[in-house]
Amino acid sequence: MSVKPIAIAAAIATMMSYSAAANAAAHSKCAELKIGSAISLTGKYTTAGAHAKAGYDFAVKKIDEAGGVKIAGKCYNFKIIYYDDESKGDRGATLAERLINQDKVQYMLGPYSSGLTKAIAPITEKYKIPMVEAEGASRSLFNKGYKYLFAVLSTSEQYLASAITLAAEMAKKNGKDPSSVKVAIAVENDPFSLDIRAGVKEDAAKFGMKVVIDEKLPRDLSDMAPILNKVKLLKPDVLIVSGHSKGAATAVRQVAEMKIKVPMLAMTHCESANVIGKFGKDAEKVLCSTQWSETLSYKDELFGSASDYNKEIKAAPGSAYANKSVPYQTAQASAAVYVLKDAFERSGSLDKDKLRDALTKTNMKTFYGGIKFSAAGNNIAKPMVLRQIQNGKYVVVAPSAFAAGKLAWPRN
Repeated sequence: MSVKPIAIAAAIATMMSYSAAANAAAHSKCAELKIGSAISLTGKYTTAGAHAKAGYDFAVKKIDEAGGVKIAGKCYNFKIIYYDDESKGDRGATLAERLINQDKVQYMLGPYSSGLTKAIAPITEKYKIPMVEAEGASRSLFNKGYKYLFAVLSTSEQYLASAITLAAEMAKKNGKDPSSVKVAIAVENDPFSLDIRAGVKEDAAKFGMKVVIDEKLPRDLSDMAPILNKVKLLKPDVLIVSGHSKGAATAVRQVAEMKIKVPMLAMTHCESANVIGKFGKDAEKVLCSTQWSETLSYKDELFGSASDYNKEIKAAPGSAYANKSVPYQTAQASAAVYVLKDAFERSGSLDKDKLRDALTKTNMKTFYGGIKFSAAGNNIAKPMVLRQIQNGKYVVVAPSAFAAGKLAWPRN
C-alpha cells in the first residue's frame, strides 16, 4: 500500500499561520532540518493526535520566527515529515521504518499514545535514532533499557494518584477512616491506562481502601453502561476512568444519561475530549488529571509564560481553541520540539549520537514545566496536577502547592 504524507488540516493550518513574508525570509537564511513523526490523524486517537500535531507545528513556527535553530554557526528550520499511523501500532512501526530508510530521517518526534510509542520505540532504538516524545506516558516504556527515547511528560502512574489522596482527605474531613472509601476503576486495555490502574490500586492499598469494581472499557470505548450499572449497585465513593479522549466523552455522557451518583468522578483527557463544550453542566465537578495548566507559573524565553502560550494559541486567526481549553497534549508537543532545539544547539552538531548525548544532559525550565531526563529517559522534573471543572472552567485543586481553588465535593 502506498503511503503519502498527510495534508495539514485547514483549521490547524490557519491557526498556526504567520506572515508569509516573515517565513519566506527565515527560510531564505536557514537550511532545512528534517524531523519525522508518525501521528494519529485517523482512527480512535484522531482528536488527540490532531492536538499533538498542532503543538508540534506551533513550536516549529515559533522557532522559525525566532531565527531558527543555531548549530555550529549555521541556521536551520525544522521541517516535520508526517505520516498518518491510523491509530494502529503495526502501521506506526512500518511508518517509522519508512521515515528512517526512505525519507532518511535521523531524528524523530513521538506518536500519540503509549501504545503507539511502544510500537515505534524498538524501531528508533534499532537504528539509533533519537526520539523525543510527548504523548507516551506509560512507565513500561522506561524499563526496557532504551537509550534513544526521551519523554517530556510525567509517567502514567502519577495521573490520578492525587484523586485517591483527595478521597482520603475528604473521608477524614467527614469523620470517616480512609479505609472506608470504596473505589471503582474502569480503564482502556492499553499500556497507558493499565499503568494508571496500577497506580490507583497501589495508592488505594496504602490507605486500606477497597477496590469494588475493576473493569476494562470496551475496545471501541463507546459504551460503558454495563460498568455503570455495577456502579449503581455497589455505590463506590470514587470512580476512576481512563480511556483517552473517546473514553472521557463516553464516561461524562453516560454518567449523565444513566443518572449515576458518585461523590467523586476522576478521569483523564477531559480537555482533549472537550467535555465542557460537549456536555456543559453534565461535566461539572469532574476531576481531570493534567500534565499542564495555563495557570501554572512556568515560563521560558521562546514561548513566554504558560499563560502567554495559552493566549497566543487561542488568539491566532481561525484557532481551533478559541472557544475551548488548550489541551495539555498540545502544550507538551510544543515542549518536545523546544527540547530538540535546545539539544541541537548544545550539541553543536547534526550527528544523531551527539544529539542523543546532549538530550541526556537536558535541564530546562519551560512554559510547560521543568524538563530533565532520568537515565531511563522519562522526565523527572515536573509534577502532575489535578483540575476540577467548576462553573464551566478548569480549576487546579491538587497538589496543594499548585492549587488555585478548593475541591467541590461531593459531586452529587
